[in-house]
Amino acid sequence: METLVEAGQNVLLVWSGQIDAKEMKQLAEKLQQKVGSAGKVAVENAERLKMAGHAASSFDRALSGVVGAPPTHEDALLAEVLGLLRPGGELLMRDARGEAAARRLTLAGYTGAAARAELGGYCCARKPDFEVGSSAPLKLNLPTSAPPAAAAVWTLSGQDALDDDLDLVDEDELLDEEDKLKPDPASLRVCGTTGKRKACKDCSCGLAEELSAGKQPVTKSVTSSCGSCYLGDAFRCASCPYLGMPAFKPGEKIQLSQRQLNADA
Repeated sequence: METLVEAGQNVLLVWSGQIDAKEMKQLAEKLQQKVGSAGKVAVENAERLKMAGHAASSFDRALSGVVGAPPTHEDALLAEVLGLLRPGGELLMRDARGEAAARRLTLAGYTGAAARAELGGYCCARKPDFEVGSSAPLKLNLPTSAPPAAAAVWTLSGQDALDDDLDLVDEDELLDEEDKLKPDPASLRVCGTTGKRKACKDCSCGLAEELSAGKQPVTKSVTSSCGSCYLGDAFRCASCPYLGMPAFKPGEKIQLSQRQLNADA
């Protein structure tokens, strides 16, 4: 296991679940001997890794699940270890999912994730060679100026306006005299254009108001029940609507007022 680290490296050793404390201590001592005094080995529990307070990008290599039964690494743990690794740092771990764990490493932001048979099936992955959240300018080969042909089409010099040979459109000729006349309001209406003038249900052109304003009140057609109303009041009954009117010829059209059509109270 100590062959996985190099002298001068800062190594993070992560454990979880039930492990042999003696085995873990021996492994940590061997790793410390390999990295030497210039490096360090930090042993942390997976559930308390975030509480340890390690500085971001402070480890060159991380080992997880190397003691005891292989655990299942949660995405949150993988993301936390990624933040603690330096750009280009490497994570080596054993996971209960086997080769399927390499896909979880890729989704967590690692690169080159793969299960390596020469390391006993360890999943290895690297942190990208840049910090999480860093930015870099994009070098785009965009044209700095328009092509000469395009510039000739869209460029109009001020001197061209004074050129008598330049064919320009006269704005005074764009409209005829008929276009300048105010339209007749009647021509703008959309109601009743196919026959008798009739307003639409949701009329908004004013035709409905015009028709209702000039509408004559409908008078009731009155017929005589006795047939002698035309002879005069002497021959009319008490409820006859023609009371008080002079005699008229049979069949003559008589217009009664609204007051005469109302029954006496």
